[in-house]
Amino acid sequence: MDTVFTIGSFLVALGILIAIHEFGHFWVARRVGVKVLKFSIGFGRPLLRWQRDPSATEYVLAVIPLGGYVKMLDEREEPVAEAELGQAFNRQALWKRSAIVAAGPLFNLLFAILVYWAIFMLGDSGLKPVIAAVAPESIAAEAGFQPGDELLRIGDRPAGSWETSVFALTMQSMDGRDLDVRVRDASGVERDRWISGDAVSGLTEEPDLLGRLGFTPQRPELPPVIGELVPGEPADVAGLRLGDRVLAVDGKRVTSWRALVESVRGRPNQTLTLDVERSDGASARVQLVPRAIAGEDGVQVGRIGAGVQVPDDFMDGYLVDVRYGPIDAMGHAVNKTLDTSLLMLKVMGRMLVGEASIKNLSGPITIAETAGRTASYGFDAFVKFLAVVSISLGVLNLLPIPVLDGGHLLYYLIEWAKGSPVSEPVQLQAQKVGLFLLAALMTLAFYVDLSRLLG
Repeated sequence: MDTVFTIGSFLVALGILIAIHEFGHFWVARRVGVKVLKFSIGFGRPLLRWQRDPSATEYVLAVIPLGGYVKMLDEREEPVAEAELGQAFNRQALWKRSAIVAAGPLFNLLFAILVYWAIFMLGDSGLKPVIAAVAPESIAAEAGFQPGDELLRIGDRPAGSWETSVFALTMQSMDGRDLDVRVRDASGVERDRWISGDAVSGLTEEPDLLGRLGFTPQRPELPPVIGELVPGEPADVAGLRLGDRVLAVDGKRVTSWRALVESVRGRPNQTLTLDVERSDGASARVQLVPRAIAGEDGVQVGRIGAGVQVPDDFMDGYLVDVRYGPIDAMGHAVNKTLDTSLLMLKVMGRMLVGEASIKNLSGPITIAETAGRTASYGFDAFVKFLAVVSISLGVLNLLPIPVLDGGHLLYYLIEWAKGSPVSEPVQLQAQKVGLFLLAALMTLAFYVDLSRLLG
């Protein structure tokens, strides 16, 4: 993937989510009468700044895009004119200060709800959750799943598409209970399949959850028909034509575009003999040598410079469109956001007690790669990515760790309980602990990123 595109997508995602978070603090502060001195997206030297007049809020876009802040009038930071004391943050009632601090992460969660609401109203397309094959002696085989089963409900959650099914399987498998999966079999009869809770324990650690369960999702296979030729590349030079159907490679029958791609990728700089059927029905035999290029893992793979022809009705019968009315869509959006938040908390809890691997952590490298990949898929995928990361920011910032919003809310809870604020020396020591914990977490996430990147 193009590095510039990946970095650009990452910066756009960061800018949007940071702006939403800081706007939450800013908006509530203004509503409860606190004066905001500066609203900054990013840290360090300002790139852009705007201020209507010297007494108004200064808006800043800074050079380091890894965060932002809202600076409010506060006697603890600088002297405040007597006429403005009523607008100082530290002079506000406890509920007002709590509302201002909580608003940032809550706005991140609200953003996710609005994204999912729009998606559920406009329609969320995905692959229909139909099983193509079940691996012998797998968890799925032991539970009685059969090829042709369509997942209808997983526990108390609708299956919808494979995307929502995987999410539901992940959520339900973390409870450790036997899992009831409602299916419609190939004959149209609805049945219950039961997956043992012991069997799925720990499967959330695996990137290929369906594969570990023993499911092969039903996917449409593109026919091996040439729909695009890159001038000067091996396929064009060898004489392949648009509309050619590849029947065999080196005498081995080819029935799908995926099989053709695998044959080509595995034979860089080697002569291949292709038996093809022309669009007019004539037969031909073509020899070519795939050009060697570097694959994603650095290993050389073959390329011939040909693209597939996609039939207009290719996805008919395979896609499902999940769509709700405005009211129902809002309910599903709230549930989706709460479920995702709960899943993140469960995973973090299991990591703390050693029941989950640190591989679940994602640092800036992984987030950047995902931002670029989802942006390349299209607007819908990128917006879904933003929603998930926004939930992560909201949940993380609500944790009761000093220096985070949740840490400040913990101070306010103690203040409410004891009737007086937490002393400044105690807050200072807690901030040091919080900074250490946050730095350790970031270092660990970055280490996981590098380990993943380097294999």
